[in-house]
Amino acid sequence: MTEAAAKRVFVVSGPSGVGKSTIIHRVLEEDGELRLSVSSTTRPPRPGEEHARDYFFVDRKQFKESIAANAFLEWAQVYDNYYGTALQHVQDILADGHHALLDIDTQGTLSIKRACSGVVYVFVMPPSVEILAERLRLRGSESDRSFSSRMARAEHEMSFQSEYDYTVVNKELDSAVADFRHILDVEKAKPIRFERST
Repeated sequence: MTEAAAKRVFVVSGPSGVGKSTIIHRVLEEDGELRLSVSSTTRPPRPGEEHARDYFFVDRKQFKESIAANAFLEWAQVYDNYYGTALQHVQDILADGHHALLDIDTQGTLSIKRACSGVVYVFVMPPSVEILAERLRLRGSESDRSFSSRMARAEHEMSFQSEYDYTVVNKELDSAVADFRHILDVEKAKPIRFERST
């Protein structure tokens, strides 16, 4: 792969309820050069989920062997399950001639920043904390305790916004998608390689 043909890796984060998944879905529909990186997990599949589409479902032994082999770009234990982004999967996307899009949290982003170069970091923000709270309430699926927990986590995640190269404010969906597409177009034109340094 020549420098001019280098494919890029994009990391996207944002608090729950900000509309990040909707933006990503729209961008993937519109951009044939982009592929979403599928994470690995030890949790069992939920109804309707498929291996290699929603997650790579692996057992704990496999996951821990991959950790020991330094095979993850980032990984975390969430309660009783493990989640991670396999380096090989991202490399396969790039080798196939596509740009890779990783949808991960701020903890995973910091791990990747420590270990990799040539990555573009995008944070999706709500117009305000109040609007984010309203969007979460409108879901109607949160108990008071769950709502408070999600809001506390959202505010914690938003405190890491300065770690990202770009911020997309999701005030209006079409505008946010257009802003995201502009970032992709600008960065895809740069001959910068993705490299794992550690």
